[in-house]
Amino acid sequence: MVKKNWMFVSVKQAKPVIIIVMLVSFLSLWMLLPTRFANPASAGYSLESPRLAAKSLYKLDIGWPKFPKYFTGQVFGVAVDPVADIVYVAQRGESVSKVLMFTEHGYFLKGWNTTTIELPHGIFATNSSPAPSVWVTDVGNGKYGHTVKQYTPSGTLLQTLGTPGTPGSDLYPLQFDQPAEVFISRKGEMYIVDGDGGLNNRLIKLAEDFTITWVQGEKGVKPSQFYIPHSVTEDTVGRVWVADRGNKRLQVFDAASGEWLGSWDSCFTDDAPYSVRLTSDNKYFVVAQLNINRVIFLSVPPIGDIGNCLKVDTIQLADDVKPHLVDVSRKTGAIYVAEIGARQAQRYVPNIRK
Repeated sequence: MVKKNWMFVSVKQAKPVIIIVMLVSFLSLWMLLPTRFANPASAGYSLESPRLAAKSLYKLDIGWPKFPKYFTGQVFGVAVDPVADIVYVAQRGESVSKVLMFTEHGYFLKGWNTTTIELPHGIFATNSSPAPSVWVTDVGNGKYGHTVKQYTPSGTLLQTLGTPGTPGSDLYPLQFDQPAEVFISRKGEMYIVDGDGGLNNRLIKLAEDFTITWVQGEKGVKPSQFYIPHSVTEDTVGRVWVADRGNKRLQVFDAASGEWLGSWDSCFTDDAPYSVRLTSDNKYFVVAQLNINRVIFLSVPPIGDIGNCLKVDTIQLADDVKPHLVDVSRKTGAIYVAEIGARQAQRYVPNIRK
């Protein structure tokens, strides 16, 4: 009798403990279930980490362009008209339009009907006086190659800088060897990086009347020397940035004098910089790295000492996409990437973060 009473009392006293244990177990299981189903290995699809997603500056616009079938060649360059909202895409291939025109909304406008472009490399659109125009660098070896050419927005050739079909290193008259890219500042001054693997390894600044302001560079690894200067841009405080592809670094020069100001190489141990452009808010450089299929964002230093390179964000593309050159819409903030391997151009838009 005593034994039964003792057992009865023990079970009765244990009920609250059992209930608490069951509640804790249930709550623990409930808390673990979302983690289980969010696991990519369990759910069968990839989810970006909320912590990383909060830091992403840009996201892919999957609806641009609306008709990608118009890409019929290898896409090497892209340029955005800052006023007319037109995106120009330079491509290579047999029997293809060397330049395609799209709106920023993704609608196809037209392809240029011109035979004066052989192998387009860089392309730049400007709306400066007296009329909008598009500049194309041509690295071909035929009768139109080794030049920087100015076209109307519809593709009519206006003028040619350089000696067509003749590679060389002379400056008077201008003579290029596979000029890689051109950039025109808001003042109308032009920067040309010459060249894309040819004899020349130099940065040239031209005034509005196309007279030479200054020249920097020769082949080498020292300051102010280049090995395949590939892209160029100017920031808002009077510095010129050059993607020195072969040397895996960005070099910086004073826009007025051409004086060397420094270089960055710590961000390019994995792959060289192929492009350099400013985001529309002027806070970051956009740099494509072709061999590792990556677009990175580097913090723009304030006026003065450029300091060290600081990477703030990355867009990792699929294998063999091969991003080459980029451009930025000053109006919408969108980034356009020319992709040689994927044979397309893609648009990335600012990611609105809460």
